Amino acid sequence: MSRVLITGAEGFTGRYLAAELAAQGHEVHGLVMRAPDDRPAQASTALAATPLAATHVCDLLDAERLSAVVADVQPDKVAHLAAIAFVGHGDVEAFYRVNIVGTRHLLAALAGAAVAPSAVLLASSANIYGNAAEGVIDESVQPAPANDYAVSKLAMEYMAKTWADRLPLTLVRPFNYTGVGQSEDFLLPKIVAHFRRRAAVIELGNLDVERDFADVRTVAQVYRRLLEGNAAHQTLNVCSGRGHTLRGVLDLVGDLAGYRPEIRVNPAFVRANEVRRLLGSKAALERCIGAVEGPSLKDTLAWMLAA
Repeated sequence: MSRVLITGAEGFTGRYLAAELAAQGHEVHGLVMRAPDDRPAQASTALAATPLAATHVCDLLDAERLSAVVADVQPDKVAHLAAIAFVGHGDVEAFYRVNIVGTRHLLAALAGAAVAPSAVLLASSANIYGNAAEGVIDESVQPAPANDYAVSKLAMEYMAKTWADRLPLTLVRPFNYTGVGQSEDFLLPKIVAHFRRRAAVIELGNLDVERDFADVRTVAQVYRRLLEGNAAHQTLNVCSGRGHTLRGVLDLVGDLAGYRPEIRVNPAFVRANEVRRLLGSKAALERCIGAVEGPSLKDTLAWMLAA
């Protein structure tokens, strides 16, 4: 099977993708920013250990070291997941340094390799669509990024396309997804954590917004199928195509946990001009790799609650 390099291999998505690829017989190499002993302890996940053939420590902003790692690994395929991904991250400049310049360093290293990889998957984000559109979003919707994270991801897409004549790039725009091990900075893990400790009160924003939530295990399968298939020079949404309101999520977790906390709407958490309904279309993705199915949101939440 192929030798695959995953950047951000010890991150939330990277761990699941590494397990998915290893289970299919691929030799998986991980690129991480810090050595294991230097990283803060992570929340336990369903994965006891990331199944990597080797771990390579490298900052994406160190172009020379990055080229050396690529030359050493000689990957057949690459999944670039490393990024500053939390929208509320305090260092605005880091969005642009890591998400754009770091990605450019990686593409330069891959293009300069003795043997170019046969597939390069770059993770962008559905955040690039912004808050201007409502309804089912396909890849034809014009981007309208509304924060620095989204702007950095869209700029990364444009920058990456300047390498399209040298590398077989696939750009993916994942919508919301969740699972065991995701930081409580994100909404669904925050809700599940409150229910797990049977909190008396949960403060949230608008309860009636409807969003597309997928399972991280499904996302990992999709990425693996794209790397194994023929998806070069495509830009694809990755989503469930199913919508759930925040109020509905609370009902699902309440049924699973067997209790109902007091829900308070905190005006500080309500966004101005928030889009009521935002769902992704997976039609283009399914034309590329076939049917994409995954656990129901209730099953995903049950998995998270039990972890």
